[in-house]
Amino acid sequence: MKVGFIGLGIMGKPMSKNLIKAGYQLVVLDRNQAVTDELVVLGAELATLPSEVAQLSDVVITMLPNSPHVKEVALGENGLIEGFTKGKVMIDMSSIAPLASQEIAAALLEKGVEMLDAPVSGGEPKAIDGTLSVMVGGNKEVFDQYYDLMKAMAGSVVHTGKVGAGNVTKLANQVIVALNIAAMSEALVLATKAGVEPELVYQAIRGGLAGSTVLDAKAPLVMDREFKPGFRIDLHIKDLLNALETGHDVNAPLPLTASVLEMMHGLKADGFQFEDHSSLVKHYEKLANVEVSREKVHS
Repeated sequence: MKVGFIGLGIMGKPMSKNLIKAGYQLVVLDRNQAVTDELVVLGAELATLPSEVAQLSDVVITMLPNSPHVKEVALGENGLIEGFTKGKVMIDMSSIAPLASQEIAAALLEKGVEMLDAPVSGGEPKAIDGTLSVMVGGNKEVFDQYYDLMKAMAGSVVHTGKVGAGNVTKLANQVIVALNIAAMSEALVLATKAGVEPELVYQAIRGGLAGSTVLDAKAPLVMDREFKPGFRIDLHIKDLLNALETGHDVNAPLPLTASVLEMMHGLKADGFQFEDHSSLVKHYEKLANVEVSREKVHS
């Protein structure tokens, strides 16, 4: 099977490397020549246009920032749709609006091309070690056919319904992650301001009901003041905007999501938009005039 891969950023590069490790032959495309050169050294074939990727591949994976980018690559001039022939498949692993997934899938289906929307969760660390969670919408037969391909990049791959369901599931995931980080940040700022070591608070609560994957992944980074992006604030803003838009469309109010989104916009205004979403703690630190760290407790 020849696999096209478009979008070799923080997530896409390690994901594509895992496919090569699993024995898949790749055709890659990205604007960053240094990254494409790196993949070519590992054995990938380089393409210059999305239409060329579609021509050369049996299935094409896209991993792009947002809905407009996926639409342009799939349906725009020299897009995938111009190179696809009947029977080929697009797997969009970007996190985009569910309605955009459905629009792209409908356009491709007119040409006999199936599409799965298959966004991922886990950030850069899980992209590197191949243990991402993949939530997939689309034709179940197509899902079954390409399960092994997706599993080569993931710890779990779950079919969640028709096209668009994958991205609805991802939006639910992003809401929970954002609110978890906000709650963790609020709690650690409280502990620090009250004169209790945040590391001891973390160790005391992580085995109880307050424990979570988010807590274990983000609390140590916050206390070490490590905000290199595993998942950037600006990308989480994009996801929460898509969540609110979808919520409005289906009459599902999301008041806590809206609150955290405004916190993230505040961090963007302060210049932190390219930091990890664990930088949410800085919103609370600014309000309380305190810093959460292992080094010292402020009072």
